[in-house]
Amino acid sequence: MVMAFVLIRVGAGEHLSFMKSVKEEIAKIKGVKKVYAVFGRYDLLALLEVPTLEELSATITDKIRAIEGVQSTESLIGL
Repeated sequence: MVMAFVLIRVGAGEHLSFMKSVKEEIAKIKGVKKVYAVFGRYDLLALLEVPTLEELSATITDKIRAIEGVQSTESLIGL
């Protein structure tokens, strides 16, 4: 099992209600255990738990980054 924290930047100047909807969309993705709103260089922190590194990569690139408003991600992976 692969566990990762994914740091997520949402578009600059977006409203808090928009940020909430992005957070809710991320929370619906299979493998996402928890999503936190944070302050600082990143806007959201997601905890993911998936079976393989390949599935982690696919989840981040194909699902999280595909959500409107997500500008960038950075992953901290624990094996």
